[in-house]
Amino acid sequence: MKASRKESTRKRHVRIRQDVFGTSERPRLAVYRSNQNIYAQVIDDSKHHTLAAASTLDADLKKDLESGNNCEASEKVGKLIAERATAQGIKQVVFDRGGNLYHGRVKALADAAREGGLDF
Repeated sequence: MKASRKESTRKRHVRIRQDVFGTSERPRLAVYRSNQNIYAQVIDDSKHHTLAAASTLDADLKKDLESGNNCEASEKVGKLIAERATAQGIKQVVFDRGGNLYHGRVKALADAAREGGLDF
């Protein structure tokens, strides 16, 4: 029996998280993509602490966006998370795509974060 798309994403996420771990020197940039919005967090896994976060639900972004589920919105979230992370002195991160394929909205967020100054 073929697994559903959601189940396949969950399995990929479990496999990815076995290798991807954020430290104080190089925290994890975690991406969660829902049908309506996209969320990004910079996480220090050794301390279990979120250092920076951004999403399409942020007040500064929400008023400028028509929709939270397109590549344009993802680019803005990527730039915002890069800006917030660099303000805290974070330059290098480990990218966690959350089991999603590196395509479309996830790729747009990652490219914008790279342009914003994050290295991964």
